This record gives sequence, structure tokens and C-alpha cells, in this order.
Amino acid sequence: MNTLRISFSSFPLLKTLPNSSSLKPAQIAANSAHRRIFVMNSSSKLDSRSSSSSICQVPGLESEEMDRIAEQMFRRYESPSSSSVKRGKGVAIVWFRNDLRVLDNEALYKAWISSEAVLPVYCVDPRLFGSTCYFGFPKTGALRAQFIVECLADLKRNLINRGLNLLIQHGKPEEILPSLAKALGAHTVYAQMETCSEELYVERMVSKGLKTVVLSPTSEKSAKPSSARSPTLLLVWGTTMYHIDDLPFDTNSLPDVYTQFRKSVEAKCAIRDCIRLPALLGPPASIDNWGCVPSLDKLELQPPSVVKGMRFIGGESAALSRIYEYFWKKDLLRIYKETRNGMLGPDYSTKFSPWLASGSISPRLIHEEVKRYEKEREANQSTYWVLFELIWRDYFRFLSVKYGNSLFHIGGPRKVESKWSQDKNLFESWRDGRTGYPLIDANMKELSTTGFMSNRGRQIVCSFLVRDMGIDWRMGAEWFETCLLDYDPCSNYGNWTYGAGVGNDPREDRYFSIPKQAQTYDPEGEYVAYWLPQLRMLPKDKRHFPGKMLYMEQVVPLKFGNAARPQSQDYARRKNFGGRQAKDFKR
Repeated sequence: MNTLRISFSSFPLLKTLPNSSSLKPAQIAANSAHRRIFVMNSSSKLDSRSSSSSICQVPGLESEEMDRIAEQMFRRYESPSSSSVKRGKGVAIVWFRNDLRVLDNEALYKAWISSEAVLPVYCVDPRLFGSTCYFGFPKTGALRAQFIVECLADLKRNLINRGLNLLIQHGKPEEILPSLAKALGAHTVYAQMETCSEELYVERMVSKGLKTVVLSPTSEKSAKPSSARSPTLLLVWGTTMYHIDDLPFDTNSLPDVYTQFRKSVEAKCAIRDCIRLPALLGPPASIDNWGCVPSLDKLELQPPSVVKGMRFIGGESAALSRIYEYFWKKDLLRIYKETRNGMLGPDYSTKFSPWLASGSISPRLIHEEVKRYEKEREANQSTYWVLFELIWRDYFRFLSVKYGNSLFHIGGPRKVESKWSQDKNLFESWRDGRTGYPLIDANMKELSTTGFMSNRGRQIVCSFLVRDMGIDWRMGAEWFETCLLDYDPCSNYGNWTYGAGVGNDPREDRYFSIPKQAQTYDPEGEYVAYWLPQLRMLPKDKRHFPGKMLYMEQVVPLKFGNAARPQSQDYARRKNFGGRQAKDFKR
């Protein structure tokens, strides 16, 4: 088995979505009005009666309001003054990857404080658009690619507004960054630290390439006439709410049970404040051609069109606007814990995950906004639960440090030996939403249409694939890698190993009964009828199990939870099997 897993992205199980646009990305960056597409306001409720073409934009704000909210948030989190700050000399490069934001970006701050001029760079790495490791699915699907394009357009605009710009170049970072460092005499390349094998490989190659560059003494930050030196790659931790250096244990000693981890960090760690940057970050380095935000045609992808469901807007401005909308405008934070297991519509959960995965917003900024809400409005279980979920996201990131590539191996961190099927026809029925189980099919159609699936839906379709179908869990994980807007390797593969019973947690045989999940989370069949319009005409109590005459034949029988079987018999089978139904499949 290869030690290098070729896969570059991310998926926290908070929530996701994509984007469609007929505009060129350069136009998107130039004109904020063009960044948004008119869709049904997100306060409108999606239900089974909604038009098949109904779309909810997330956040559901007009362009002008989003711009205003973003600027207010920038002012709130900027440092008061930069005139008295003593800066370094020379040029520093900021290599943007999965940190496509200005606020609370420590790499950007360190580059600014250490230099006279800053060069922000984004490399459109062709490997990001290759194939997944085991099954050859597209590594980055068109929906997430469109979202990233919008994130880049917004980042470029926000940097320009603060006296910088974003250099966009196509190619491998290990070739682009040493060349730029040599041309500009840059003393340091700053970047956010990553934890998974592909990203670490690129970091090593960039560092190796920089060592071949010899700076003249006059181009050094603190030049010593007697010596020349090479630029350095300086990596900054910035992906989690709790900083890795503040953990009360070494990552090799990370607890294998989430609750132990959570209680330990909550008792012994403090969450650091956001990094405050000045309002103006210039001057930029001298560049003749800053490059354009790529179009999907340039990436050899077909521009996606979200025709129903939710459509997320990419970028830091949209992320900040969503915080405002969910916390402050709609006041939904106070009921998050009660609504978070919903499946239909934009407001049952925060929907922060696509922006967290792209680094358009930091978990520390969300933490500060939660604390501000608790101070100005109220603190309750719901406000805590948003932070609880962010700690889960932290946990999966730290687990990737502890367990490395075993997260991507079939036996997982515990090297569990199981016999998995790789039946192509069965997998494709799951992938395409043709299993004969409306709850599975609706979720899979939502994923392929929008790039989004609810937390509850992800638990259910994972359980069905691995427990009822017996399909290799890596096939599901790699398909999620293709589709999800909020894909990141730590959360995606952490969740799939957990759901498949091969993760670090010793508990196994988690099973989500489709009849029980349907009765609890979609009792009137509104969700399945929205995504499978042919079910709208049926009585609500028939929508989840309409039968093959009215829907389609089921591709496999359920291991447990057969709707026609008395509950007592089903319980006895679960008891004899030794498995258990899961209550909390966590992110």
C-alpha cells in the first residue's frame, strides 16, 4: 500500500454547499454585485411543495448588505493602529492554501510584521484536480471547485481593499514559490501548517526547492555581509480552535475517546484570541501581472448549476455574513441544539463548514462571536453546543497528526480486518440515489446536486453503505471527497473510519436504522418528497417505504430495522448480532 495518499482537500461534518455562475471569475472579483445570484430568500422554507427549481442562497442576504456586514466585521477584528509597529525588512511571501481569509490569519500577520513588502500567492495545483487514491474519482468536483473560485475572488478583493493583492499562478507550489523567492529576494515563505500526507509532501518539496535558492546579502532581512542564505518556509498552526501547542498532552498521547479529549482541553486549555491585523497591509511586492481568478473552463471542469436546494456563496465576506445572519439577524444560535439534526432548509444548523474547510473563516473567530453573543444576549446549551461541535473538528485534526496515513487505510487506525465488497453496481446505486430507500436516495441526490448533506444524512448514508450494503467504506469516503464543499481530509476520513467501525474509538457496529431515522427526523416525509418529487402525491406515512410499484425495488434488504418487522423481533436480532444502534455519530 502506498505511503503517500494523493488527496489534497477537507470535510468537517458541520454542513456544505456549492455555486453556479455564468460570470467570469474576474468579473466576480471586480464587481461585488456580480458575486451573488438572485435566488429565493433563505428565510423561505424549503418543503415538498416547493418548486423543483427553488433555491436558497446561503447566506440569504442581498449583495449590499453582505458587503456592509463584512466591513463591519473587518473593523471589529482589526488592530487599532499599525503606525507604531516596528516592521522587518525585505519581502515576505504568504502562500495561501486552505486559509483563504484575511481575518485571524497568523501567516499573513507574520509576513506583514517581518517585512517591508508582502506578496500573497495562491498556486492552482493541478494535483488538486487529479483522481482519488484508490478508486479514481475526481479529487475536486465542479461544485467545490466553483466554491473555491469564489473564495479566491473574494480574497483577492479583500486584499486589494487593504493595500495588497493576490498573485494567482497555475502550477506546483514547489516550482512556483522558489522561483518567486529568487526573483524578489524574499527571505521567508509563510504558510498555514497542514497535517495529512499529500499536503506534508508538498511542504517538504517547497522547503527543498527554497534551499536551492541563494539570496544575495543585500536581499536578506537582516543582511550579514559575510554570508548568503536561502529563503525559509515558516509554517504556522491555524486550523483549529484550540492551538496544538496549548494541548495538555502530546499528540502521540491524544485520547482515543472524544469525551476524554474534550473534558481535558476544556479544563486545562484556553482558546487564544484572534490575531488582529491592521486595516492596511501594503505595500505589496512589485509584480507586473497578478494573474486572474481561474474559470472552471480553465480547470477543465464543466461549470455546475445548482437547480434546487441550497447554494452557498464562497468567500470570507459570505462567511462573515453567515455568522451575522445566523447569530444576530435571525437569532438562531439560541436554539441550535434543538434544531441541529434537521435535514431540510438553510437554518436548522449554522452551515459554517464549507467556509471552515476552505479557511474562509477561522474557528477562533466563531468562538469569539459565540462569546459575544453569550455576553450580549444569552448563554445556554445551544451556544455551548456550537463550540462542542468545533471541538470535534479540532479532535479529528489532531487525530490526523497522531495516526497519519492509517486514517486512509482500509483497516483504519486500529488495523481492523474486515471483508468489504467493492461491487460496482451496488456502489453506483448508492452514489446515484437509486437504492430503493427514499431516505438514502434523497440524501445522495442532494449531495450530487448541491455539494451539501446534513450531518444526520451523512450518518445515515454511511451506515447504509457499510452496514447494509457491506461496501468498502473508502469508496464512500472518496465519493464524499469528490462532492462535498466542506471536504477536508481529517474530518472526512475521521468520520468514515468512525462510521465503518475501524476508527480510533474502540466502539464498533454503529447502525442507523432507516425506519427509525425516518420516523424521528423526517416523520412526514417532507425531505424525501422535496428531493424525490414523485413521492409528493403519496400519503405522508407512505413516503419512506412506498414499495417497488410506486417507487423502485430495494437493492439490498436492511440488516436491521425492516419496516415490516415487529420492533421486538428487530431488537432481538440486534441483540443476537451484538451490534448497537448509534445515538451520536460525531464530527
